[in-house]
Amino acid sequence: MSLKPEDVRFDERGLVPAIVQDARTREVLTLAYMNEESLRRTLEGGETWFWSRSRSELWHKGATSGHTQRVVAVHPDCDSDALVVLVEPRGPACHTGATSCFSQSFEATQTAWEESRGEDGGNEPGIGVTLEQLFEVIESRRREMPEGSYTAYLFEKGLNKILKKVGEESAETIIAAKDGDAGALTSETADLVYHLLVLMVERGLTLEALSRELASRSREKRSE
Repeated sequence: MSLKPEDVRFDERGLVPAIVQDARTREVLTLAYMNEESLRRTLEGGETWFWSRSRSELWHKGATSGHTQRVVAVHPDCDSDALVVLVEPRGPACHTGATSCFSQSFEATQTAWEESRGEDGGNEPGIGVTLEQLFEVIESRRREMPEGSYTAYLFEKGLNKILKKVGEESAETIIAAKDGDAGALTSETADLVYHLLVLMVERGLTLEALSRELASRSREKRSE
């Protein structure tokens, strides 16, 4: 791997957020933090090491459970102050036994969908319901700024960071479309929509305003 710890911009605590993804499925497995030493061990040893903020010590993922993560690639973002770590997981990433540390959030969202529709979950919610619920979650992240939240991290970094992510996701969506991979195009489009919603919240644009604009354009098209 060509990345070196000295290439990374650690924060004032000497840490950098690391988003760990399954290299095959691109599922986000966990969000952890690395300091210079844990990043060095990760790059040199080929398995993930992190810094525990609660215990103030290094920890080797899977050292006790055996659920290690073989590192495939480590990518810094455009500012070199965040990392994406692509891994081949050898077992679940979460201490609860779940594949991803974000599975609980997904289940909670699914329950909210079911309650909002008054159904037993047999059908997926419509795109409108999904966007409204995601928008509400993004708004709550901006208000509460919970530690460890990627969305809160974007708001903390500000408009320029959000705009860069929108640009990056736009480019990746274009590449997926050119490659003709329907699955990749779906995934990249979802990433782009998410970051556009973050931008909307940052700039105070509501879904209602967007809906009115789209409805107005639809009426104009029908009258042509």
